[in-house]
Formats: sequence, structure tokens, C-alpha cells
Amino acid sequence: MPNRVIHFEIHAQDTAKSADFYRKVFGWEIKSWDNPLVNYWSITTGPEGNSAEPGINGGIVARESSVPPKTEPSTTFVINVSSVDEYIKKIIAAGGRNVVKKMAIHGMAWLAYCTDIEGNVFGLYEADPKAQN
Repeated sequence: MPNRVIHFEIHAQDTAKSADFYRKVFGWEIKSWDNPLVNYWSITTGPEGNSAEPGINGGIVARESSVPPKTEPSTTFVINVSSVDEYIKKIIAAGGRNVVKKMAIHGMAWLAYCTDIEGNVFGLYEADPKAQN
């Protein structure tokens, strides 16, 4: 299938703290890439080839403050979780925020938006065919 999303990157001022945040909240495997030319951390969100739960992997990269107008584009990604409520608690405990309260996507899922410790926005998605407000 063309145009499939295969990777994501999270821009951060403090890449090590951001790596720790995502490890604590989601249990992702995150490793610093041993390259003196770039501050980059690889993220593995789950085992490769797991057809029962497909997904993508990504990275954390140092935010470049020199890019005009001294900000960078942001990408919002959505993470499939077992419980939106439980993950909101984990996010807050790790220093993040819940910025859009849990809402129903009628007959499909629960959705909420949060920020990490750097202010990056991401969504939480809990599949539930009975979801309704």
C-alpha cells in the first residue's frame, strides 16, 4: 500500500529526559544512537513482524533552535492503549499533561490528547465499539 506511515520522530530540547518519559509511560525500548554527528535516540514500540499488533517505530531527535522562525514543525501521532484513563494517569505522573479530555468517537473508541514534558502533542486511542458520550 502506498503512502504508509513507517516512522515517527519526536523533537526535544532534552532528548534523554524525553526518552525517559516515553520509557516510563509506554514501556518502549529507547536507545541512544552512537553517532557523534547527531543527538538521536531510536524507539522500538513493539516487536518487529508482530502481525497481531502492527505498528511503527521511530526516534527522538534534538530540536534545532536555528531553524527559522526558531521552531520546528510538529507531528501529532496517536498511540493505541488498553485504557485512556490509566495512561492519562501515567502521563501526569511522568510530568506530562492531559490537554483534551477523553471523548468518544461514537461506536468506535475513546480518544484523548496529551503532551509530553516538552509540550509535544500526542493522542491516546482505546478501541471500544460501545464508546459514546
